[in-house]
Amino acid sequence: MSFDPRRRDALKAATLAAVAGGLGLVPGSPRAGGDARPSAADAGAIDTAAEPGAWNHLRLWYPRPATQWVEALPLGNGALGAMVWGGARYERIQLNDDTLYAGGPYDPAPEGVGEALARVRSLLFAGRYAEAEALANERLMARPLKQMPYQPLGDLVLDFLEIAETGGYRRELDLDAAIATTTFEARGMQHRREALVSAPAQCLAVRLTGDMPGRIGLRVGLQSDQPSARAVADGNGGLLLQGRNEPAHGIEGRLRFCARARVLPVGGTLRHLGDRIEVRDADEVVVLLAAATSFRRYDDVSADPDLATAQRLDRALAQGWDGIVREHLRFHRALFRRVSIDLGRSPPDVAALPTDERVARFADGHDPELAALYHQFGRYLLIASSLPGTQPANLQGIWNDLMHPPWESKYTININTQMNYWPAEANALPECVEPLERMVAELAESGARTARAMYGAPGWVAHHNTDLWRATAPIDGAQWGLWPLGGAWLLQHLWDRWDYGRDPAVLQRVYPLFRGAAEFFAATLVEDPNTGALVTAPSISPENPHPHGATLCAGPSMDAQILRDLFDRCIAASRLLGVDADFAARLAALRERLPPHRIGRAGQLQEWQQDWDMEAPEPDHRHVSHLYALHPSSQINVRDTPALAAAARRSLELRGDEATGWGLGWRLNLWARLRDSGRAMRILRLLISPSRTYPNLFDAHPPFQIDGNFGGTAGITEMLVQSWGETVFLLPALPREWRDGHLRGVRVRNAASLDLSWRGGRLDSAVLRSERGGRYRVDYRGNELGLELAAGGTARLRAGHGDRLEQA
Repeated sequence: MSFDPRRRDALKAATLAAVAGGLGLVPGSPRAGGDARPSAADAGAIDTAAEPGAWNHLRLWYPRPATQWVEALPLGNGALGAMVWGGARYERIQLNDDTLYAGGPYDPAPEGVGEALARVRSLLFAGRYAEAEALANERLMARPLKQMPYQPLGDLVLDFLEIAETGGYRRELDLDAAIATTTFEARGMQHRREALVSAPAQCLAVRLTGDMPGRIGLRVGLQSDQPSARAVADGNGGLLLQGRNEPAHGIEGRLRFCARARVLPVGGTLRHLGDRIEVRDADEVVVLLAAATSFRRYDDVSADPDLATAQRLDRALAQGWDGIVREHLRFHRALFRRVSIDLGRSPPDVAALPTDERVARFADGHDPELAALYHQFGRYLLIASSLPGTQPANLQGIWNDLMHPPWESKYTININTQMNYWPAEANALPECVEPLERMVAELAESGARTARAMYGAPGWVAHHNTDLWRATAPIDGAQWGLWPLGGAWLLQHLWDRWDYGRDPAVLQRVYPLFRGAAEFFAATLVEDPNTGALVTAPSISPENPHPHGATLCAGPSMDAQILRDLFDRCIAASRLLGVDADFAARLAALRERLPPHRIGRAGQLQEWQQDWDMEAPEPDHRHVSHLYALHPSSQINVRDTPALAAAARRSLELRGDEATGWGLGWRLNLWARLRDSGRAMRILRLLISPSRTYPNLFDAHPPFQIDGNFGGTAGITEMLVQSWGETVFLLPALPREWRDGHLRGVRVRNAASLDLSWRGGRLDSAVLRSERGGRYRVDYRGNELGLELAAGGTARLRAGHGDRLEQA
């Protein structure tokens, strides 16, 4: 499928219409008879405070402008990202396009490496790990060794005239409205500035107003760190920024990019001053901006960004400010308001503090409302960075201001990209998974070439990183990149898409991707002469060195865990679809020969086949790869495998609580799966702290990585509801700090939604609604209740005597 900007807009429009079904929303359509300039009827400020109180408190706010990028406030529609600084005298809105990476289509897979691959395997089985890793670095790595960085588009700059001293300053991000607002007083006038990035209109919209007529003056410009970028006038009131992306690591820059802005004053005067537009004496000003690149898909860069931006602006101009805002609010809230969460009331003096001060105090005080805000902020970020037709959320979602960002801000698929999507299904955002599914389908194409070139194998493989160009070969170095399970792990999200929705069309669509991955491993698993097990070799336990001078090994525990899930999914899908029975039987036989879970001499779950954990050189390593079986999988759990769950707990204790932001996000989910509410709350306090959460609530690795935000949102959900093992678990890790509250609208497996409330730390009520009908098991404190519901059926539950579940 070709995804040029026009076809991408069409996909978005169709999906957004489905999302907003019943709301009368037709995304991207111009308002009938709409004026290109905002009308007088549009002049009123957006009154988000008038919305119901359940959503009013979901705001980040600050009493001063941002002074660094991680204080700015994020907006996005999946394709266009914006960071709003909120400056009174000088406003910078930093911009990203989701397809603006360096380079162009390329295939880095090494060829003719069969002999070297066999030699590396032999060295590993002989225990000569450092030699194996050195040879792998010499012969088995991608060319080039690095992938392409995600890069900024530029800045929309607003340089205001005759503003000096200000008073009563406030800037905020309303999560329910997805609007950033700045207000202050200057020279006797109250200023209000609103910014949003609309998915239906496919543009950034900014409005500047005041409570006195004829007092708004500013200069508007576009600028960029891209060396080739040039800004020029674009008709009356227009600006155009154009350029070509940069080469990187020997790969030619092949993308053209474009940002197009229109400045629309009400009253006053407008004139061009070179590459700036000056407005004086206006009553209000609206600025609209659209952006695009020539990207169609990973192997096609022939789209026309100039045409795409012109068409998007034409549609937005026809709608006017009021129409843009109306469609934006209706679309965003159709997604965002599916889930509400209440973890109890914070003291009024704490709740009234600026957001960064609340983060600084979270570990010391009682602020359950901040935990609820953090949860909803993760949902907001997923909506803003991953919508149908866009690219998936990368290491920084969609927000990056550096030409050379940390880890290239691409897709690290040995945990980070996967963690980005942990909250999606349970938190009622399945549409946000569409970009990930499309990326996996593309990786299956490029990964088939890597499978043939590197391994001489059928099917497809992706290693530990990929980028816009869907590179799948091992990068960076063997000690990090020579791990062939990245694509197989990504597939688990596509299984979840099926399992939470139970749409047969989804299973039919994704099954070939599962089969292709399974075919690769069926062909490349080798027998370990030391154990007789079938193992991946070469591989690593991401990204943790073992005590033998290397990271490279054969058959790390995580690989077998992921392959158990992959083979199980293929077997189940083949049965449900009535296909490939022979292949499913072959996978069942292979599954039995995978290395088993092992408990080591310290009582820990072993990270490798060998009992190396206690001698590993980094005992507090950020990755806890061998605990994949506990979460996100459920192969190990406290109900069915208590001894292995105890070993996983011991591994967590040995690894320690301190970690990177995303490392804490993973640990939070793991402790929730172990039903240890106190330890989970301790981890959450570490996560929501100044060392791991920036003032704008972005996760700090450090530096910024968005996966910790998504891991935190998923972990809070897991503390309250879990769905695995054909069972829904109610309040499995409810901490004492959240004695009263509710969680409404979350999703569970087998196509059902759940509303949950509790009082005094005890279940008050639960309402389970089945979409397609089926059997359900519900567990509360070890007491199970079986249900059978018809399509559209509802069960109302409560906790009776002895915490037994009863139907109300």
